[in-house]
Amino acid sequence: MAYKTDIEIAREAKKQPIQAIGKKLGITEADLVPYGHDKAKVSADFIAKAKKNKDGKLILVTAINPTPAGEGKTTTTVGLGDGLNRIGKKAMVCIREASLGPCFGMKGGAAGGGYAQVVPMEDMNLHFTGDFHAITSAHNLLSAMIDNHIYWGNELEIDQRRVTWRRVMDMNDRALRDIVTSLGGVANGFPRQTGFDITVASEVMAILCLALDLDDLEKRLGDIIVAYRRDRTPVYCRDIKADGAMTVLLKDAMQPNLVQTLENNPAFVHGGPFANIAHGCNSVVATTTALKLADYVVTEAGFGADLGAEKFMNIKCRKAGIAPSVVVLVATVRAMKMNGGVAKADLGAENVDAVKSGCANLGRHIENLKSFGVPVVVAINHFVTDTEAEIQAVKDYVKKQGSEAILSQHWEFGSKGSEELATRVAAIADANMANFSPIYPDDMPLMAKIETIAKRIYRADEVLADKKIRTQLKEWEAQGYGNLPICMAKTQYSFSTDPNLRGAPTGHSVPVREVRLSAGAGFVVVICGEIMTMPGLPRKPSSESIMLNDAGQIDGLF
Repeated sequence: MAYKTDIEIAREAKKQPIQAIGKKLGITEADLVPYGHDKAKVSADFIAKAKKNKDGKLILVTAINPTPAGEGKTTTTVGLGDGLNRIGKKAMVCIREASLGPCFGMKGGAAGGGYAQVVPMEDMNLHFTGDFHAITSAHNLLSAMIDNHIYWGNELEIDQRRVTWRRVMDMNDRALRDIVTSLGGVANGFPRQTGFDITVASEVMAILCLALDLDDLEKRLGDIIVAYRRDRTPVYCRDIKADGAMTVLLKDAMQPNLVQTLENNPAFVHGGPFANIAHGCNSVVATTTALKLADYVVTEAGFGADLGAEKFMNIKCRKAGIAPSVVVLVATVRAMKMNGGVAKADLGAENVDAVKSGCANLGRHIENLKSFGVPVVVAINHFVTDTEAEIQAVKDYVKKQGSEAILSQHWEFGSKGSEELATRVAAIADANMANFSPIYPDDMPLMAKIETIAKRIYRADEVLADKKIRTQLKEWEAQGYGNLPICMAKTQYSFSTDPNLRGAPTGHSVPVREVRLSAGAGFVVVICGEIMTMPGLPRKPSSESIMLNDAGQIDGLF
């Protein structure tokens, strides 16, 4: 049987005007700021008025550690949202915006797949409504103002060796990781070493995704620590007087973007931090607003549950005062086989023993998620090459872990294929079984929080951090930052910091290379192993295949 490609399916979508999608949520035309016919931002006034509504149920979609075999977390998020609507529930989806870095690098698009997609797909994977450009501009405005302040006399007595604020761009460019600026003479300022991160790793991105409103946004921006003086006292963004102008640049970007699924169900697409180097969740504004507008809100957390779900629970839920009613853990038979040692080229052949062997990774995630006090359902994202015996092997394994696995065929059949999953997830959410709690308290020391994540989630024996890092953490505690949560930056491919160590490894160590204080966002970033905050392009980047065809359409994004 020949299947249509994701892009072919997206182009055939029978989209409704965005005003009709808003009407399903009680959003009037006056409260929508349209960007063309099929996407719009929701006004801040409407969001403020909606706060009086009762909250719906929050459903988190996460996944096993990603493999080249594919897991389909966003596809499952969209498919589940459509499935809930199909069985008569008022549901909507909350996902993140796509970064240009992976779109032109190796990952491709980020709007779902098959018959479980959010549209307009091409717009979402490219410039969309300009939110990432606004974040990039606001971040780099602060960078420019820091250098400008130093150039015009340095009244704040910034130690140029201790400027911690880097620059960002939304593209993978390894050449910019470490650079020297202001070469060329006196008129260009004082030379110093700095570098670029990708926009999704920017603290401004994290702040936008965690801020409650524009006032909270401006306060958080002002709290950013940009540099230190010779006496080690911090210099804040508000000292540079950049927080007001940055808020102006971000005013529209703070408003969630409303789009639709292929089945014309509403979706908020807003924010885009990566879960391997940031906190990896849809914005708090989008999620909390959705909870006021729908009875069920399906949102995702990036990469595997050891990264995205852990940060969703320990950072986003803690900061926003929200809690999931149920977690859907996405797995595929193909990924189980790959975790069981099967090469990608051989995944099409039935191998029940490899499935059983690879299920250890799935089991570890189930156990970890349950430790937050939330019930877990495994969604087996169906591939047409899966056999009955392989599917049953996953179901049997999950049952032994005290959970249940449900086959979902949303990629192939849309909501019709996710009905069973939606029915069970809704029933669990309605049963109020969750007793959510983060895995560490606010008042635990920072190093102890890092060790708690490493030992309880990654199953490491130890955290390797030198005296300089431990001293830095102690200094931040003395400055009043000890109550902040931890944002671990590590490879997404493994529970360990070794991307090649699949399955459910134990007995490993977690080396901490660097720690960064994100005082505005409200967390401490812990950079582990070889993870980079500015990725590079692969040997054969996706951008080589992206182009306009003879009909003026974009090819190569999927």
